[in-house]
Amino acid sequence: MKGSGLGLGLLSAVFCLLWTTSTGLKTLHFGSCVIATNLPEIQKGFSEIRDSVQAKDENIDIRILRRTESLQNTKPSARCCLLRHLLRLYLDRVFKNYQTSDHHTLRKISSLANSFLTIKKGLRLCLEPQAAAVKALGELDILLRWMEEIE
Repeated sequence: MKGSGLGLGLLSAVFCLLWTTSTGLKTLHFGSCVIATNLPEIQKGFSEIRDSVQAKDENIDIRILRRTESLQNTKPSARCCLLRHLLRLYLDRVFKNYQTSDHHTLRKISSLANSFLTIKKGLRLCLEPQAAAVKALGELDILLRWMEEIE
């Protein structure tokens, strides 16, 4: 019995490895979070609508994400949490509020949102709600300083 369990475990691992490779899934490591996703497929979906979406952006002097910075510049222990918050931003604000009459673009955005939701489900919660509230309130002075420096 023990030998068959080991054999089944090895067979499952080989199948998972082959399936992941053949389906284009890539294992991503974000600190303590490890997720498998088809990043090339997500990138391909966005590339189909990128030009039309970016052509509508009239705020070219403002950047939300900088190309010169990445998750690599974030402490490994904070990557999972940061990615979770970014995905939540896109899911709760960006994908829901983007408006266009182009049905192809809407379908692609829906597909992107579904992909992001799948990734987000694989990420653990960063902090418990009470701990997050205490942390955010404790760092309110930083936010206020940022706001003051804008003037």
